[in-house]
Formats: sequence, structure tokens, C-alpha cells
Amino acid sequence: MGISNALRLAKVILNGFDAFFGDFQNVTLGAQARFEQADWLLVHASMSHRLEMYKKKVRDVAALSDGLADGLADDRALWREAKAEYAVLVETHSNYEIAQTFFNSVYCYVFGHEKIRDVHSFVLAPNSLPEHRDAEVIFTEYANVSDMATTARQILVDTHFNIPFEDIDRDVERIVEITDRLLRGRLRRGQSIKAQVLNSLFYRNKAAYLVGRIVVDGAMLPFVFPFLNNEDGRVYVDTVLFSPDDVSMLFSFTRSYFMVDTAVPSQYVGFLKSIMPQKELFELYSAIGFGKHAKTVFYRRAVAHTAETDDSYIIAPGIKGMVMLVFTLPSYDYVYKVIKDRFTPPKDMTREQVKGKYKLVKRWDRAGRMADTQEFNNLAFDRRRFSDELVAELEKEAPSLLEQKGNALILKHVYVERRMIPLNLYIKDATQDQLYSVMDEYGNAIKQLAAANIFPGDMLLKNFGVTRHGRVVFYDYDEICPLVDCSFRTIPLPKTEEQEMASQPWYNVAANDVFPEEFRLFFSGNRRARDAFDELHPDLYRADFWSDLQRQVKDGRVGDVYPYRRKYRFLRG
Repeated sequence: MGISNALRLAKVILNGFDAFFGDFQNVTLGAQARFEQADWLLVHASMSHRLEMYKKKVRDVAALSDGLADGLADDRALWREAKAEYAVLVETHSNYEIAQTFFNSVYCYVFGHEKIRDVHSFVLAPNSLPEHRDAEVIFTEYANVSDMATTARQILVDTHFNIPFEDIDRDVERIVEITDRLLRGRLRRGQSIKAQVLNSLFYRNKAAYLVGRIVVDGAMLPFVFPFLNNEDGRVYVDTVLFSPDDVSMLFSFTRSYFMVDTAVPSQYVGFLKSIMPQKELFELYSAIGFGKHAKTVFYRRAVAHTAETDDSYIIAPGIKGMVMLVFTLPSYDYVYKVIKDRFTPPKDMTREQVKGKYKLVKRWDRAGRMADTQEFNNLAFDRRRFSDELVAELEKEAPSLLEQKGNALILKHVYVERRMIPLNLYIKDATQDQLYSVMDEYGNAIKQLAAANIFPGDMLLKNFGVTRHGRVVFYDYDEICPLVDCSFRTIPLPKTEEQEMASQPWYNVAANDVFPEEFRLFFSGNRRARDAFDELHPDLYRADFWSDLQRQVKDGRVGDVYPYRRKYRFLRG
């Protein structure tokens, strides 16, 4: 008796997922060698390569499935049967939830993201972590934490780096000093205390991170040891992070994705959730590189949230953008961004060019200064939850992306992004101390993006947001470009009275010319902010500052960006 088309299709997709996961793991496994060799350019190249693997495998499997299903791959009835067969095949799969997302991706690719229903794909599966009967032990436990020096040394030795420590005695001494200070007064005699450390390190950019938790009578306290390579073949501990907020910022939505060797990602996500309970599951899946599954989990969480609330979608607060229409659900911490059909002058670009900028951000090192986004096609909403003002704005600004069917409102293309307070709104009510802090953050954000070879283009305050941690993050990508593509110039001095009084530039200006002296215009209307910025970051007004950064990038230098406060860093010596 021959195998059915539905089962054949299901097996093809599952084989494709397993092949993808194996390739994903192989790239990830190389992270330790790249860190030990201080090959930072290869680090970024490998990250970009890993991001592209998923889409390529989906395309390959979709093409293969069409041939193996006797040309019936566009038959939705076949996919309904294939889903049932696939559910049985992955029932005991250790990564069944990510395998289901892969099935969804192939289905969406075949049908152009149209008519996505739970009968054909895994749309509304439970929004929770899988339960594993034979869970792998993913951490090493150290029970003798009362002898912190011995424990700290053993934890460092167990990292199994193939390069030596710069000074392991010094690192142990510093770990003990900070740990004693933290735990002093918190512990009572006879309390049970142990440390649990994830077996795999988290690699990102120029660092490796050991992630663990101290367990005291059932209560959990996170800790992280960041390791750096001194680029002379030795490794050292740069600091110790214990604050839940500091650990949370390490896994921020503004950061690039980690490479961490985990055969069962959901187990690592569960461990991370135990030390960062405020983090959503989709944020943690995304942080370790499973962006497509993070998107699936986000969608399920959003559907659940709308079912639990009754507020309406509204136009997002702030100055309206020239390129994007932005709306939000007040009870949810995310905004929805739709590219307008026509852009407000002087913006002169196409929708495809804007989408290209967002794709660039996905592949780039975001340096902790650009918000991650989820991209959706044909996203359906309940029309009854939309304010009349918002519907009118959508009909005016993006009619080509809008479709209404009864109570369904469908947007053909949407970006979803974490909601932040626009910087221009934040500074209106900021105290002087808050103003100085946020202007310093604003300048640092621009500098760190530049060090990562990104020029924001439009640096108006409204294009930056402030997170709950007080960090300034860039979120308007339509004008970004590689820093090395810009030509930074000083405005020429006028030679005649006519030149001095001219309302338009009297000198030649090329498309890629940038005049840093003009950045002061971004503060028009807020002298307090400009004065603070002038004091804190005057170098950003100089063309030679930017040209020097360009030279460093062109020379292959990868800048240092620390996902924690510089004052936390240990002094070396």
C-alpha cells in the first residue's frame, strides 16, 4: 500500500526542518572558536549567514514539496491532511514547537501568506513551553557555594576555553568580593544555597557570557559572567552581573541574537524565564536566534491579549511620520507600523526600499541601539476594535494595504515593534538630571550605531525612543545607510555677501554628503536639550570625528559595545 500524498508532504517538511536545525547548530557550534581566535569580522558574517538559513530552507522545502505531492501542493485540503500527519510525526520530537513553526512557514510561503487558518497550519497552539518527559540536564549545579572561592574557580575552569585565562586568581578574587557583598545580610545560618550554571556559553559580538542562577531556599537570583578576549590569546572576566535589570538588558530586544549550543532550545528558554520572569517567551526565543518561532509565539500572545481586553487600537502618540503610519493597543506594549502608499515630501523612496532598510537592520549588529521588529503579511484584526479615526487614517494613507471583510480588517504588510516613549515627548517633562542622562544616552546611541557602521540618517528626536531602563533606542529605519557610504563634510565658509545671505546652499551637495554642523537643527524648539547635548557630545558636530570613525570601520576594526554600564567593568592590571 503506497504512502499518501499528505504523509509524504509531512515527511518532506519534517526532514527539511531537521536539516535546517542541524545546519543552524553547526554554525552556532563554531562560535567558541571564533571568540577564541578573536575573529570579529567572521563573527558578524556567521550571524548574517545563520539568519538567512531559515528562509532558504523554507524555499527549498516548498519547491520540493510541490514535486513530491504530485503537483497538489497548492491544494488546501491536502495541507489539512498533512497537518494532521505532521502533528503525529512531531508528537515526540524534542523540538516539536519549533518544527510546527517550520511547517507554518512552508505553508505560508506556498500560499503567499493568504487564508492562514488553524485547520491548515499550527496557528493557535498553546502559548506555553513544551513539557519534556526525559528532560536533558542543561545546567551544572555547584552545591558548596559557602566556599565561594572554590566554587568560582571551578565554574571558570568548567568553561573549557581552549585559551588560558589572563589571570584566573584575580578573576576569582573579584567574583568572590562582589558575591560576598551581594549576599551579605541576605543569608541566614542553615539556609540551602547552590549555584546552577547553564552548560553552554552565550556568544555575541566580541564576548561570551556564562549564565546562571543562585538558588536560596527555592528563591532564584540571576548572575552572568561576561568573558572578553584580550586579543592576545587570553580570556578574562570583565564584570559580574547580579541585578535582574542588568541581566534583562543583556537580553534586550535592542541587541543582536546570541549563539548558544542547545539541542532543545525550549529548555534554555525555560531556564532564562526562571531568572527573568518579566520577559515574554517570544523575546527569549528571539534572543537565542529562533526569530521565526518567536514571531509565532508573539502572534499567539497577541491573540490571547486581545481576547482578554476590550480597548481599541488607536493612532500612536507622537508626531506622525512621513513614511510610516503607527498605531497601538493602549493595553499592549507594542506598536504596529504600516508603510504609507505615498510619503510626505521631502521623503523620496519606494515601499520596497523601506522594506530593504528593515531587512538590513535584521542582519546587522544593532549595537543595543535599534529595536528588533516582527514582520507580518496579511495580519487580520477585529475591525470593531479599531477607532474610527484610525480606520480613516489607514484608508487615507495606506489603502493598498487595507482590506475589510465583514468584521475582519486585514493589513497586507505590518511591522510590530516594542513601544517606547518618543524622545521628543520624554524630554518635555524631564527634570534637569533626567535631561542630561537621556541626552548623554542619545549621543551614545548615535556613536555606537556609527561604530557598528550604521548612520541613522534622520536623527530627529522623534525617531528615537526611551525604554523602561532609560536607554535611548533608534526605531525609524527608512534613511539608515552604512556609515562608510557617507561623505562627511564641513560647510565651506562663504566668500561673498551673496553667498553668506543665500537661503539655499551655494556650494555643491552630493546625495551622500552629510554636514555634521547641521545636527543642531534636530533640537529646534528645545534649547534645554540642545545645551545639554552641546556640553556632552560636541564631537558629533565635527566632520573629522565621523571621518575617523569611517577609517576605523574600513580598517576592519570592530568597536567595543558593552551591554552593561561601563562603571561595572573591572579594572585590569
